[in-house]
Amino acid sequence: YWDTYFTNVGLILSDRLDLAKNNTENIAFMINKYGYMPNGNRTYYLTRSQPPFFTLMVREIYEIEHDKEWLKEMYAAGVKEYDFWITERITESGLCRYYGTIDEDMVSQRSHNFCKRIKIDCPEDYESQFKIVENALAVCESGWDCNSRFGLRNQEYNWVELNALLFGMEENLAFFANELGLESDWQKKADDRKALMNKLCWNEAFGMFADYNFVEKKMSDFVSCASAYAMFTGLCTETQAAKTVKLLEKLEQTYGVAACEKRDDLMDLQWDYPHGWACLHHIIISGLKRYGYNEDAKRIAKKYCDTVERNFLKTNTVWEKYNVVTGEVSVTKENMIPTSMMGWSAGIYLYGLSQLEK
Repeated sequence: YWDTYFTNVGLILSDRLDLAKNNTENIAFMINKYGYMPNGNRTYYLTRSQPPFFTLMVREIYEIEHDKEWLKEMYAAGVKEYDFWITERITESGLCRYYGTIDEDMVSQRSHNFCKRIKIDCPEDYESQFKIVENALAVCESGWDCNSRFGLRNQEYNWVELNALLFGMEENLAFFANELGLESDWQKKADDRKALMNKLCWNEAFGMFADYNFVEKKMSDFVSCASAYAMFTGLCTETQAAKTVKLLEKLEQTYGVAACEKRDDLMDLQWDYPHGWACLHHIIISGLKRYGYNEDAKRIAKKYCDTVERNFLKTNTVWEKYNVVTGEVSVTKENMIPTSMMGWSAGIYLYGLSQLEK
């Protein structure tokens, strides 16, 4: 699901709006059929969704075509998707989490498969295995599969990027309703979420929006690219953005931006330091641009593009992720075979080039 947004960025830059629009309409079809967009277009993925980028895809196409009849159809699908997140993924804090649908007959198999993937011993008792499956579904729905941010407790957190994206969704739906001449309370929902995130997720000591553990009722101190989503969707104030920019210095490396800071408790998973992903470079570059940090945005765009080009000359292909410390194709203990030619890697390479040309 979320890969498609970043692929669309490249398609639009390649003057293939038709393909980007087809992708978006396909997602709308899935939302209308199932009530949410699954992780992907296969029955195995019906147990979970993924980060909600649909309304952003719609907005970027609408702002080119200005087709209100098309927008009306997409708006209805966007409302349906929002209902899924706000009913199926809401927590006692008032913010949302990633989760999934658990088949109790598959708990033992799924827990063993997940533990095998990240190379840890699987517990034998059912209760512990169930927790492992809850964690696995949450981390897979997040798209950050797998990462060390929450240990094996991904299901207990209000992920900062999810709630920043939902803030963006509420603002997009407010924009759509206004374009269609409809009365709505979407802006109030966005304002309420912003206030709640400022209360529960703004970590003044670190100068960042942080993940919130709604079970233990405390913020995380784990520094990752997730905090940049608050800039990407416009959630930050100017003061908060300035602090977040300083925080990003912990993530920027010679060849790009690492998914998270270097820490002693990392498990060498693919969404950990020192691995850099196209999607996260896009989030950071776009967020920096939104708040006027244009030179910082260009510097990071150049690092990503140079890394892609250097490896392309060596291997004749584009890769899923890169080690931003060594500048080489990324390998981790959970997936020893790197994936070549990912749509989002190519799309964000084109996006990075477009920033360097300005």
